[in-house]
Amino acid sequence: MIEQIIIRKAKEIIGKLYSADVDTSMINIQKTRSEIAGDFTIVVFPFLRFSKKSPEETAKEIGEELLASTDVISSYNVIKGFLNIEIANSFWLKFISDNYANSDFGFTKSDKNAEPIVVEYSSPNTNKPLHLGHVRNNLLGYSISKILEANGANVQKVNLVNDRGIHICKSMLAWQKWGNGETPESTGMKGDHLIGKYYVLFDKEYKKEIKALIEKGVDEDEAKKQAPLLLEARAMLKKWEDRDEEIRALWKKMNDWVYAGFDDTYNRMGISFDKTYYESDTYLLGKSIVEKGLAEKVLYQKDDHSVWADLTSEGLDEKLLLRPDGTSVYMTQDLGTAEQRYKDYSPKELVYVVGNEQIYHFDVLKRVLRKLGFKWSDIITHLSYGMVELPDGKMKSREGTVVDADDLMQEMCDTAAAVTKELGKIDDLTKIEAEELFETIGLGALKYFILKVDPKKTMTFDPKESIDFTGNTGPFIQYTHARIKSVLRKAGKRNFNEVISDIDIHSREKILIKRLFNFPEVIRLAAANYSPAQIANYIYELVREFNQFYHDVSILKEEDEKLVQFRLMLTIFTGDVIKKGMGLLGVNVPEKM
Repeated sequence: MIEQIIIRKAKEIIGKLYSADVDTSMINIQKTRSEIAGDFTIVVFPFLRFSKKSPEETAKEIGEELLASTDVISSYNVIKGFLNIEIANSFWLKFISDNYANSDFGFTKSDKNAEPIVVEYSSPNTNKPLHLGHVRNNLLGYSISKILEANGANVQKVNLVNDRGIHICKSMLAWQKWGNGETPESTGMKGDHLIGKYYVLFDKEYKKEIKALIEKGVDEDEAKKQAPLLLEARAMLKKWEDRDEEIRALWKKMNDWVYAGFDDTYNRMGISFDKTYYESDTYLLGKSIVEKGLAEKVLYQKDDHSVWADLTSEGLDEKLLLRPDGTSVYMTQDLGTAEQRYKDYSPKELVYVVGNEQIYHFDVLKRVLRKLGFKWSDIITHLSYGMVELPDGKMKSREGTVVDADDLMQEMCDTAAAVTKELGKIDDLTKIEAEELFETIGLGALKYFILKVDPKKTMTFDPKESIDFTGNTGPFIQYTHARIKSVLRKAGKRNFNEVISDIDIHSREKILIKRLFNFPEVIRLAAANYSPAQIANYIYELVREFNQFYHDVSILKEEDEKLVQFRLMLTIFTGDVIKKGMGLLGVNVPEKM
């Protein structure tokens, strides 16, 4: 890249001018501020101790030598201790000629033999359907995986299904009591929706029992523990862990309903996994790890037979790992899952995409693993993200008011259909093409709106705002891509064999070229920061600049054939980068709109 060329040349020049062998880390090069002429700026203050001259004199000497020794630089100016360099048009023209048809531009081929990065996302419970919070989780996990792969990483995308535990038994018990044999087939409901219905019903009946106990004079905390339904659910969990055949058969049947529902949701959302883990498998490994730690006196047991990790010496508290009845907790299965993944992949990193309310949990997980002798515990990275809120407030899952992922996707596609028809953007499409377009716009709006926000921030998802065809939205970007494809269809087939090297670049063209030039660096930074938002907002700025170029500069009506060819190259290049960038977000872009 051009920055490396300038740095190497500057190092050589400083050695020549001042007999100083400077480390390249001393050469600070940055993009020139927009109000100053130039493309890149070198800060010369670190070199004054070698030059023994003023900042202005030093900058001027280095600038003159750069100008004389390379044809990459066309001019320079000096402001105090800052050397501002302008890159020659010939460099930008060659950059476009070399890369406009390069399908790999910005991407590094993934090395499938390298130590993998394992990215876990989704992690649903099999007691309810996926909701808006899961949508952000899934979109982040899938996009981060794509971005890491674009940087050459060997990525393994994994899911952990929380298919056991007290919450699962609550749904099972409610269906057993009040289901009357209902199935997805008999009700016409998706399996995950059917099971979610009984999870909500359990909570409703459980609260009635708590209220009745309190009215009898029982303390509220004690009433929550002694409510008959909860005791039955705990007894069911104990039977499950003891491998009771009847309970296991019911558990398998109801979970299979849920898995079929999840698969439908994942397919429509456009995400996938390389491997799926199940708590029902890994919790046993976790229990064996805990039992070994207890035998080695790394962990300790209380009088009620519960097992704990003491982290008080590390500024934390004591962490429960096994309940008094021997059943496991979330931390137990996470210990087992982590070890199993390490055995499966020998990864360089284990990334968990989980909400920021679990920051403490993952801190404890790493510390407990380290305490138990797992030296690889430091490869665990918790990619935390903020809660998703709606314009009218937060979501509450147990009260049945959750924003269901399936309903949300359908609502987005229905809204996309209404808005697109109103704007008259389907006049030339067949019915099938129109339906595909509504799906592309609706899901693109949802994905883009969520991913353009920094993962660490709590965000408000506004369905209406997300589907606007103006502003920083998916549909605005999709429409620009369709416009580009329309221009290229009108241009017809062209021969682009001639290298363009002797034309003047319009100021709007140069802004667009420089934005395209930055694409590889944006991908690198997005991976380093685990932030799809950096890709999303880069693409938005690129689209804005293309639309300004399209408005200010004639493409097909230009009389000079060389300029037509160059501008078509620029248009092709922009369209490809938009498609690639949006692809990293899991968003499709239409050919027509």
